[in-house]
Amino acid sequence: MKKHGGIVYSTNKNFKRTVIDENKAAKVLEKNQFILSVCFEKKGRGGKGVTIIKGFQGSPQEMKKLNKEIKQLLAVGGSLKNNEIILQGRIQDKVIKILNKKGYMSKKVGG
Repeated sequence: MKKHGGIVYSTNKNFKRTVIDENKAAKVLEKNQFILSVCFEKKGRGGKGVTIIKGFQGSPQEMKKLNKEIKQLLAVGGSLKNNEIILQGRIQDKVIKILNKKGYMSKKVGG
């Protein structure tokens, strides 16, 4: 898919509009070229915690696919937010096992 640079109007007479090819614009790394951090965070008083996977460097489509697969395998809820996979519950060890089986390098961060 091709996108234009987001410029709507310019008063610069020498301005040249460039077309960006999304497939080539973002440098996508392979699974084994980055390390995913798996951590547990708790928000508020007495609230339930979430397991967060940080540091994903693949395409947004790959991230959505990975999120869906993990949620289905562990039968948990979750979401994608700010380029992080957020899963309900304290399940870091299970998530790390799944990521390792899929070929991702991962490490447990925090408690």
